[in-house]
Amino acid sequence: MVVSLQMGWRHVLFANWPTSPRIVESHLPEALSLDTYDGAAWLSVIPFTNVDVRPRIFPSAIGLPVPELNLRTYVRHDETPGVYFFSLDAQGILAVLGARLFHHLPYYYARIDLEQESGGVRFTSRRRHPGERPVHFEAAYRPDDGQFSAEPGTLTWFLTERYRYYTEDQNGRIRHAEIQHDPWPLFDVEVEIEENTLFRANGFEPPDTEPVHFYSPGVDTVASNSRRSSDGP
Repeated sequence: MVVSLQMGWRHVLFANWPTSPRIVESHLPEALSLDTYDGAAWLSVIPFTNVDVRPRIFPSAIGLPVPELNLRTYVRHDETPGVYFFSLDAQGILAVLGARLFHHLPYYYARIDLEQESGGVRFTSRRRHPGERPVHFEAAYRPDDGQFSAEPGTLTWFLTERYRYYTEDQNGRIRHAEIQHDPWPLFDVEVEIEENTLFRANGFEPPDTEPVHFYSPGVDTVASNSRRSSDGP
């Protein structure tokens, strides 16, 4: 049995694009329902770093740092909201293999560099997974002053406060895991995305809409083991 994971997510950028529900729905498993806000679907690119990835039963001294980049959207299953990942790029080979094998997540090996510079962050990722489409991403982001929290019912809440993820295993069964963490401490943020091929690598045309951005210095999280969802075959 796979045990829950302890993680520390840091220097998190939420880069979010509204798009047509029809476009996103065609990329989802049939058992999942697209979650929308004011009629729009959302595609979110999330660069960040994990600072302490380990089974929860193990001491923090063995935790691994794992920088990561993912593309996700927002879904429901049996009316329970969550996120669905189209891809997750990470630098640690062991982390990629473990997430694929035990958590049924579409992880890919990448070379990732996260540097703090002048109060901001520069994040660069290059996918190096054998046989897979290349992904290049480079961005610089700097938070503004003034921390805030998302209010229930707002777009900010919809995009950030999610406590479950869904995935599909090799047999087409829907699985999920619960995510526990405190509410995100958030900041407005200045963002310059210099390169981003995540959309095309996952079969999407890059959205022509204006993105919405948020930054968080991070939260500590616990992710449950992966579980079969109720109506999987």
